[in-house]
Amino acid sequence: MQNTKISFKEHPIIYFYVLAFVISWLGWGPIVVGSRGIPPFNTPLIQILLILPALGPTLAAVIVEGAISGSQGVKKLLGGLIQWRTGFIWYLAAILGPILLFLGSQFYDLLVSGKSLALQIPGEIILSALVSGFVTNLLVNPWEEVGWRGFALPRLQERYSALVATLIVGLLWGLWHVPLFFWNGNPMSSYPFLPWLLGLVSESFIYTWMYNNTKGSLLIVSLFHIFLNTFGPIFHGSVIGLTVVNCVIAVILLVSYGPKRLSRQRD
Repeated sequence: MQNTKISFKEHPIIYFYVLAFVISWLGWGPIVVGSRGIPPFNTPLIQILLILPALGPTLAAVIVEGAISGSQGVKKLLGGLIQWRTGFIWYLAAILGPILLFLGSQFYDLLVSGKSLALQIPGEIILSALVSGFVTNLLVNPWEEVGWRGFALPRLQERYSALVATLIVGLLWGLWHVPLFFWNGNPMSSYPFLPWLLGLVSESFIYTWMYNNTKGSLLIVSLFHIFLNTFGPIFHGSVIGLTVVNCVIAVILLVSYGPKRLSRQRD
C-alpha cells in the first residue's frame, strides 16, 4: 500500500487523467457502439452506463487524492462544492455570463451570415426546457468540476502559470469528450471538432479566472458550467460564433489579469 501511495504522489496528475478517461470512456464506449446498431449494445438499458462519465472525473480525483492524503484530503477536495462565501458578483457572473456568451455568439452569426437573433427552442416550452436542463446538469456538471478544476487545475498551477495550466486542463477536457463525436444521434456528433475544441480550451480561461478569483470555489465554477449547459440549447448560436466569443474573452482576461495567475487575489 505504501508503494501505491508513493507512486500516486510522484505522478498524481497522470494517474488522475488516466483514471478519469478510463472510467468515463468505459461508460461512453458501449453507448457509442450501440448507437450504430451493434448488438447487444443497441438497447435503451445501456444508457445506465452514463453514470460512469457523469462521475468519472470525481471518482478519479477521489481515488488519487485518497491515496495521497487520505480522508482529510478528500474532504477538502469536495469541500470546494460548498464554498459559498464569495462576492455576489461571482454568482451573477456564473448565472448570467452564459447568456451573454450565447448572445455574443448569435451576434457574430448575425454579422457574418445575416442570421437573425433567435431562440433555439419554441417559446412555449422554454420553461420546461430550462427546468429539465437545470436538474440534469445540476446532477452531472459539478462532478466534472471536482476533477478538472478541483483536483487538476490547482496542482498544475503549482508548477506552471495559469496560462499553461489552463491550456493543459482545457485540452484534456476537450479530448475527454471525444466519444460524444462518434455517438450517432448525439448533438455533438455534428459539431466541427477542431473549432469546438478551440472554443472549449478558450472557455477554460473563464473557469480558471472564476476559480482563482473566488479562492477555489467549485460552487461558482459548477454553477457557471450548469447554467452554460442549461441555456445552451435555448440560446446557442453556431459553434464558430461561440468559439470566437470565447477566444476574445480569453484574451481580455489574460491582458486584464495577467497570464501568470489570471487573478488579483493573493495565492
